[in-house]
This record gives sequence, structure tokens and C-alpha cells, in this order.
Amino acid sequence: MPHNTIRTARCAALVGPYLAGKTTLLESLLFAAGAITRKGSVRDGNSVGDSAPEAKARKMSTEVNAASFEYLGERWSILDCPGSVELACESQNALMAADLAVVVAEAAPDKAVLLAPLFKFLDDRRIPHILFINKIDTLGDQSVRAVVSAYQEVSTRKLVLRAVPMREKGVVTGLVDLVSERAWRFNPHKPSNPVSLPDALKTDESEARQALLESIADFDDALLEKLLEDMAPDADAVYDSLAQELANDQIVPVFFGSAENDNGVRRLLKALRHEGPEVAVTAARVDAPTQGAVAVQIVKTQIGSHAGKLSLARVWRGEVADGMILGGERVSGVFRLFGHDQTKIPTATAGDLVALGRLDKAATGDRLTDANGGKGNLGAPADWPERPAPVYGLALHAENRNDDVKLSSAIQKLTEEDPSLVLEQASDSGELVLWGQGDIHLRIAMDRLRSKFNVAVKGQSPQIPYQESIRKGTSHHARYKRQTGGHGQFADIQIDIRPLPRGSGIQFEDAVVGGSVPRQYIGSVEAGIRDAAARGPLGFPVVDFAVTLTGGQFHPVDSSDMAFKTAARQAIAEALPACEPVLLEPLLTVTIAVPSAFTPKIQRLVSGRRGQLLGFDARPGWPGWDEVKASLPQADMQDLIVELRSLSLGVGTYVWEFDRLQEAVGRAADRAVEIRREALAAQ
Repeated sequence: MPHNTIRTARCAALVGPYLAGKTTLLESLLFAAGAITRKGSVRDGNSVGDSAPEAKARKMSTEVNAASFEYLGERWSILDCPGSVELACESQNALMAADLAVVVAEAAPDKAVLLAPLFKFLDDRRIPHILFINKIDTLGDQSVRAVVSAYQEVSTRKLVLRAVPMREKGVVTGLVDLVSERAWRFNPHKPSNPVSLPDALKTDESEARQALLESIADFDDALLEKLLEDMAPDADAVYDSLAQELANDQIVPVFFGSAENDNGVRRLLKALRHEGPEVAVTAARVDAPTQGAVAVQIVKTQIGSHAGKLSLARVWRGEVADGMILGGERVSGVFRLFGHDQTKIPTATAGDLVALGRLDKAATGDRLTDANGGKGNLGAPADWPERPAPVYGLALHAENRNDDVKLSSAIQKLTEEDPSLVLEQASDSGELVLWGQGDIHLRIAMDRLRSKFNVAVKGQSPQIPYQESIRKGTSHHARYKRQTGGHGQFADIQIDIRPLPRGSGIQFEDAVVGGSVPRQYIGSVEAGIRDAAARGPLGFPVVDFAVTLTGGQFHPVDSSDMAFKTAARQAIAEALPACEPVLLEPLLTVTIAVPSAFTPKIQRLVSGRRGQLLGFDARPGWPGWDEVKASLPQADMQDLIVELRSLSLGVGTYVWEFDRLQEAVGRAADRAVEIRREALAAQ
């Protein structure tokens, strides 16, 4: 294999499904590179990757972690990305700064569908990636080719097997590299030992190597010509072709091993070193800014309770120094990261992944330059990942009422760290609702509020914005009279009430003749009606009705704006119970996206939640996926994402929008009214 003379630092991202072993692979890569002398583990909570208290408590990655190290004289940064689908936004942002991705997957064909969204993201943005089949010791009697074939079904790029396994008694004990045709026996926790190619494997190895050559020859005319002439290409030419096609995202090289036992990891590390693109290639691919001498990309924001704001950034070009003006702000510290450890350095050069201190105006996704006197903040590139639509919400309140003001500020910082979190102040209930990608996502956010910002919170399901209306009209007379000494209070009104079509709101009409209600009090009557409509007989806001003021009386001394406003409230409160009040519940139009194999399950999911199927079609741009459109009551949406993911191996998702209000009847309506009355009684 030719020596790689690349001098610039490079960056790889470890991505893949939950429990694939990404953090364990990071530990193994660091151990193989000599960056650590002893491996930690997720189970023991002492790994470099999962250093946050939320990660240790759950024994899973909860955010992107970076680790920089040197290997054979070259500097590398590895981004260990969370695997939970609820934290996909973190991983996607990190991928935008990586030279290439290592997709970590288990040796389990039935889990291939888990990689579909990830492969789609990588291919859409032409991000070079390698597939590392982890936990190869669990392969059993299956063939590696069968596993690769299953993963090929969810990838639009050609998966190219780089090695074939050696087995003894059904256990994978080593590998044969298909380019160098050298065999290696695994030596757990130590470098593999070179051995002779077993005779029993020579035929399989020859066929697999030919398949490899034919795959890469599809994009290399010179190599194709040699194959057509039955000439054996030299190894250097094959390596060069592999590196070029990987950089162009034309093929996906496939490696395998066991991160737990450090098997196949050094082979992967060498492939990254010799075949991974350099930063100049990546900068051209992502169309990095060309203005100025320096260009960086912010991929993650961290805000500490005391340390202030840190912006994790990839340097595309130039040299970033402590104290320089970048994106309109002064850089207050340049730090190299190794998990939670930070090392201050004077400068960072092209390819480095570093944390920049106190760039308060810079947000995740922003591209910063030193152009225009250092004022160049170009914002996020056009292909920056969109914030995923929220699918799960919790109404938060501080355990200590004195922390209410601090809570809003803390959540604002939290949403700056994690753009997939959305804070909403519910207009109807006044609740502070935090929206995210699932229960785990929001529970992690709540834990961070406690650990980082010292605000303990509780979360509960948000109130459903029920409303109520009326089925029939009525006429009503109301008189408000109070005499307490001096000027009293007097107002007398006659109103007609009638229902309106859905979506009409509240309408008020003045039909007074002869000045029985003076003009200056008409507005007060309307204000009182609207105030009273905030809580109807069922306890919810009343909509879609009209009130006509037909007459009344006044007193030249005792009448006032307040008296007529009070009389109007009294009239509505007394009249609405006679108008056959009805509960209205919000209906949402929900578009559910799942692999086609799971589409039949969606019908049962929808019908079990009082929903109605509206139709389904192929999901645009997603081969083998469907979109199912349905109408669902908002009251049945709270844990929909949990059940949907359970039915679809974690990959199903949906978007929703408000459709209309519809009468609610039966047990669901009775229960909603009962809960509302209990809540009002407790106030």
C-alpha cells in the first residue's frame, strides 16, 4: 500500500443505529492509535465518548462527542454521534463537517432497515462513507455477503466488500484483505497476526476479489480496460481507485470486525488514513466560503453553566488564532477536545476540529470567515439539515416556583445547543411546552436543565386545546344591579344567540334601536361577551356563535362601562347552557412515513386512535417507502411516535398540521370534560 503523504488534519464521524457499538469503536480506535492506554466502556461509564452525566445514566450517547489524536504522524478528529433516532439532528449536523463517515452496523440482516434514513442523508449530500459491520463475532452461520446484501437493499450506492472472513468451527477468527490478498488472524485486544492464506479460502477470496475489481472498474476506465484484457491490476492502482471513488461517494467500502475485542479496528484505521479524503476535497464538496484567508464551519454549540459558550468548529481554510476577529466576534480561546477534556492551543489550521470560545452570535450551522474586517458570518449553507418536525411535547414547570424566570432563560440556552428542541408558549393554556423528537429526547433535556443550569423541572402531557360551541340559539335577558351607597351599578341587556358554521369564531352585532343602550356602552357589551366566552358551560373557550344585542335599559347615573360589561358576562353564562353546548376537539392531518413493509400496520395504528385513513402513496425520493395520510384527534397523538417507532423498528416518522375542529362525543368527550372540571376545581 502506498504511503499517504497528507499532512492536514482530517475528521471522521462514527454514525449508526443505537446499540451498534459506535462509542465502543471510538474507544478501540483511540486504543489502537495509542491515544489511550486503557479502554473504557459504556457499561462502566468511563468511556471517552459518553462523558456527560445524561449519557452515563442511560449508558448511551446523548450528544456528539469529539476526540482528537495523532496516528502515524497525522492528526485525526473522530466525532462519536448518538444512535438514537430521537437525536438524529445531532448526528446530521456533525456529518456536515466530516471528511467521511464510518457507518457502524451490527451483523444482523434484519436490522438493515435501520440504516435507510442514514444512507439517504449521506447519499443526498454525497458524503463519503464506509460501512463497518461490527460485532462480527455474533455472525454465527450467516455469511458476510448475506449481511452485505441486506444492507445493499437500503443503499443507493454500491457496497463493496473489502475483505472476506476466516472461520474456525463457525467462528470468525480473521480476515483476508481483498486488495493486498494478505490474511490476518485476529488477536483480541492486540494487533492481528499475519498468516498464510488458507487453501480452503482461495476460491472464495478469488471470486470476492474479482467482484471488488468489477465494482470499482465501473468508475475507472483504466482499470476496466485491464480487466477486459485479463490483466491483473497492481495493488497501488486499486488503492488509488478506491480512494478516488470513496471521495466521490460512488462506492461504499465494507469492513468488518469487533470493536469490543479490537478485531479489524486497525485495518479500519489504516483504511481511513490511506483512503479518506483530505480537507481540501471536503471543503470543495461542501462549497466552503472562499472569502478571506480563514473559513470555519460551526457544527455544534455548547453552553456551560459557568464556562460560557463553546462553538465546535471545523477549519476549512487558513489558521484560526486566539484573539482574532471571526464572524464579527473575537475568538476567546481555541481548544482541542478529547471527550470532556479541553486543551487550549494557540492556533488551529485547516482540517482541525476545535472548540472556539465566546462566539455569542454564532449559531450551529453558521459559516464564519475573517473577510470584511472579520465580520463575515455567512449563515448556514443551503443544504444544512432542516430542523426535524416536532413529534412529542411536554409541558414543563419548575419544581421551585422561584425558578420560573430562570427556567425560560435556561430553555433558551438549551434550544441553542440543540436546534431540534422547540419551545412554545401555548396561547390557550399558557403552558410552557417543550417539543422534541420523543420521550427520551425531552427527558435528556430535562436532565440537562437540572445538571447544567440548576433548574429542576417536571413535565406532563400538554393540555389539549379543546373548545366548545352550541347547537341551537336562544334569547336571553340579563340585568345587573348593585346598590352599595352613593352611585350604584345598573345595566340591562337583551341578546339573541345563534350558532355559526365551524371556523367562524365569535361575531357580535348591534341591533339596538331608539338608544335603549347608549352608544358608549355597546363596546363594553361586546367586551363582556368575549370575556365570558373564554370559559363555557363545559369549561372550555366557546367559539362559532353570534350574539345580537337587541335592546336594554340604562340609568343616567348608575350605568357604566363596567356595569354593561358585567351584564354581558352574566347573560352569556346564563344563556349558553340552554343552547345545547357541544365539545369540539382539534383534528390533525398526519402524514406518516414508513418502509412499505410496515404500511399495513399503520391502518391498525390509525384506527386504534379514533383516526381515519385518507390515503397513501409512495414517498417521493424514498424507494421502498410509503406515505400514509390520516386524520387523527389531537388527544390521541401524545405517544403516537412511540408506538409508530415500535411498529417500524424505530424508523417511522410523521409530520402533522391542524385541520379543523370537530364535535367530540361519547366516552372521550365525557372524559375530557371530567378532567377539565377537576382541573378547574383544583385551581
